[in-house]
Amino acid sequence: MRSYEPRGEDEAAEIVRDAAGRAERLRLIGGDTKAAIGRPPHDEATLSARGLSGITLYEPAEMVVGARAGTPLAEVRDLLAGRGQMLPFEPVDHRALLGSSGEPTIGAVAAINNSGPRRINAGAARDSLIGVRFVNGRGEVIKSGGRVMKNVTGLDLVKLMAGSWGTLGFLTEVIFKVLPVQERVLTLVLEGLDDARAVEALCAALGSPFELTGAAHLPAGIADARALTLMRIEGFSASLDYRAGEIRRLLKRFGPVTLVEGEAAGTLWTAVRDASFFAGSGEAVWRLSTAPTHGPAVAAAVGRNVSARWFYDWGGGLIWVATDVGEDAGASAIRAVLRPIGGHATLLRAPEPVRAVVPVFEPMAEPLMRVSQGLKTAHDPAGIFNPGRMYAGI
Repeated sequence: MRSYEPRGEDEAAEIVRDAAGRAERLRLIGGDTKAAIGRPPHDEATLSARGLSGITLYEPAEMVVGARAGTPLAEVRDLLAGRGQMLPFEPVDHRALLGSSGEPTIGAVAAINNSGPRRINAGAARDSLIGVRFVNGRGEVIKSGGRVMKNVTGLDLVKLMAGSWGTLGFLTEVIFKVLPVQERVLTLVLEGLDDARAVEALCAALGSPFELTGAAHLPAGIADARALTLMRIEGFSASLDYRAGEIRRLLKRFGPVTLVEGEAAGTLWTAVRDASFFAGSGEAVWRLSTAPTHGPAVAAAVGRNVSARWFYDWGGGLIWVATDVGEDAGASAIRAVLRPIGGHATLLRAPEPVRAVVPVFEPMAEPLMRVSQGLKTAHDPAGIFNPGRMYAGI
């Protein structure tokens, strides 16, 4: 298979123009750590962002960082950490779950809207993404957004590119707003709650004024013999002591709350972020999104229909589910449960034959599918970028 690795934006644009002229289908990659997500590839060549690397903008006082799309995510994190700053949305590292290697890139963070546990407090990656440069399917270089947040009139290409999985354009540069690293991080833990009581406790804490930056529940057997309900708060030490005391009082009816910090807590939140509890298991893995209050009922209903285990993030609104692979990895049962209450399911890990027959991303209603097809045609008229990765024909 042919492989392209441009060293500059103009070279990337020329490659795309030539490929479009030949209708050569391209698989867009960065560190190639997430190749196993999505429908099986239908490409004839790869177009890699690895040669587009380096920080292009960093203004600590303005809390803005920009980098070429192929820049390793670790390089951006290290730069920010040196000035006491961080990406707000805690991007997931999929390598353990998918058994992949390579280095995650900052462009891929934007391309898949990669957001972890802190999303409940800081928003998703797309909420911090303020500028992009990309090459469209005609080989034209497009710039959208810039260095500051601002209102947008018309089609917001920055937000459109976030979560498009490389189907609309080849990202060459991204710009994010960043936040200060907090002085102290503290995790409050309730033990032994069933799913419904745990989510009730998480919702009570999230509805308080004490600003949780993480809210997860691990049923018994996921990380420990006992169920663990985790709540994370961050900030100045004096503020944390007060907030922890108030949360303890608020949740008194749910049982004793213990406090954990340091490496032990950090390791636990990393496992929640990366769903590494399911790494190497051989099961299919789903991400289900629904209203937090529906989370326990959704998980229980899924568990009655397929062999499954699960845990919760985002206060119960995100359910990571591991199922037996079978013929459809539990797709029929999962989507039947979600359909009447709202929500969506993404098949994050499964063998290629399953991903060939099961909709990996939540099926769209016909009107939305027509809009998506129209956007694909407008930005990639020859259909050369990641064809069919999200949906057949897009």
